[in-house]
Amino acid sequence: EESDIVVVRFGEKYRQWNAAFDAGYAAALGKSIITLHPPSISHMLKEVNANASVVCEDTEQVVDTLAYVIRGELPKPRDGDEFIPIADRLGAGNPNP
Repeated sequence: EESDIVVVRFGEKYRQWNAAFDAGYAAALGKSIITLHPPSISHMLKEVNANASVVCEDTEQVVDTLAYVIRGELPKPRDGDEFIPIADRLGAGNPNP
């Protein structure tokens, strides 16, 4: 009840009903929710994810999100130093509109 942000972790090793209850309780209190789960269960959690502010697949994404929210720090691209923006990779616009 005293938190500003609630991180709810779902996964095979975690009790799903407890996590779902925590997410629902946080939503009822109007808290910001970050869900953390593997991509393989995204479909099952589509309603929970729709209510979340952020959906993460690993703990590093949660840490990056909190660093951005608290300090305004953008994470380094996961592509590393070789990062090329998608617009540069695919070209500007559709050549056949």
